[in-house]
Amino acid sequence: MSLPATVVAAAIMTGMGTGGLPELDVTRVKRWCARQVPDHVRAELRIECDVATRYLTICECRPPWHEDAGPEWTRFPIARLHYTKTTQLWTLYWRDRNLKFHRYPFLGPSRNIQDLLDHLEHSKDPIFWG
Repeated sequence: MSLPATVVAAAIMTGMGTGGLPELDVTRVKRWCARQVPDHVRAELRIECDVATRYLTICECRPPWHEDAGPEWTRFPIARLHYTKTTQLWTLYWRDRNLKFHRYPFLGPSRNIQDLLDHLEHSKDPIFWG
């Protein structure tokens, strides 16, 4: 089922993708992920972004560790960036050992997604990369 042209046009005019996330922010996160791993290591590790309707999930991706595991890379969620459309705020979430996400208490919501990315990159908090 496709969306009516008026809905698509409104999404384009407001800078929102059809899922409700700001397209510029989605692009910014994808570029940030691509820059996290040097080119010479990408055969062994990638950082990627999964896009959902209201959030982005940053994943650590690794190739199959054994040929019996199949050709698919494993995707392990690291952090989630949740967007609230009504307030235009991004909120950072961390993942527990049961793969459930919880609001990260040491950084408040921000209108600028780069604030969350900078925290992920520079805080060295082991809750994300530990």
